[in-house]
Amino acid sequence: MPTNPTRPPLIIDVHGHYTTAPPALGAWRDLQMAALKDPSIVADPKALKISDDEIRETIELNQLAKMRERGSDLTLFSPRASFMAHHVGDLRTSSDWAAICNELCARVSQLYPQHFVPVAMLPQSPGVDPATCIPELERCVRDYGCVGINLNPDPSGGHWNSPPLTDRHWYPIYEKMVEHELPAMIHVSTSCNACFHTTGAHYINADTTAFMQLLQGDLFADFPTLKFLIPHGGGAAPYHWGRYRGLAQELKKPLLQQHLLGNVFFDTCVYHQPGIDLLTKVIPGGQHPVCQRDDRRRARHRPRNRPPLRRHQALRGGHAQPHRGAALQGL
Repeated sequence: MPTNPTRPPLIIDVHGHYTTAPPALGAWRDLQMAALKDPSIVADPKALKISDDEIRETIELNQLAKMRERGSDLTLFSPRASFMAHHVGDLRTSSDWAAICNELCARVSQLYPQHFVPVAMLPQSPGVDPATCIPELERCVRDYGCVGINLNPDPSGGHWNSPPLTDRHWYPIYEKMVEHELPAMIHVSTSCNACFHTTGAHYINADTTAFMQLLQGDLFADFPTLKFLIPHGGGAAPYHWGRYRGLAQELKKPLLQQHLLGNVFFDTCVYHQPGIDLLTKVIPGGQHPVCQRDDRRRARHRPRNRPPLRRHQALRGGHAQPHRGAALQGL
């Protein structure tokens, strides 16, 4: 018998958002948006005051309570996706908003280091070079120990005027992802196009579009270690696997297993057990290496000149089992 028994597996939710942030956050955002129309209004980030007790109340009565009820151990935690709203204002607007939201998620992870790990939103803005996001990305890795980013392929909010994800337009972000070993969840935000409901259409459209863009290109020839998570079960892709397998063949691409599936992963966030069951018939999870290799690798990320947090020690301890937002890879 071994002297040190195997630790139980960690259950890690890879797709968590701060949807229950204190009301003061939304009030400040309303002020910021009002200032875009009325120059006499000043939205000073320093004016936003949220106490640790306010954060504790929103987390302990919501996310943490559900984690304990359902038996999950750790959540990768990023700002509320629909609040990113990159189409609002300009680069300065997005920069101030991203900095505030990222700090708030970092504070959650500092208050509950065994349960939450921060993931950063980027200060994207329509028509603006993605390289402008690098200072915030670097700050979040350095100061907060962020282990991933959310990347919006459509900052316009439903009008799709950015180049596809395989275009060199995005390469400055990818270079930093590789440098810091950061995966990206490809996640759009609020739709301002009346044709596309935000969560019922725009989110799922974007997930599917992202997969097809990656299928059409050869991005991973340039970035063989790049990792993407496509949320919400991968949009339509897993449920039309035969279609995409045929499209890859028609486009003279390698089989999907070789072309994409060392770099592209899906979560199980479909809000319905039969939907999860259907997904896992196409995209087997179980003991898939992504839950072992990637999460252990992320454990090395921590703010420089700071000791490792307990959550990172926990990540080294066992292996992860898929949960509601667990990452899965296709065959």
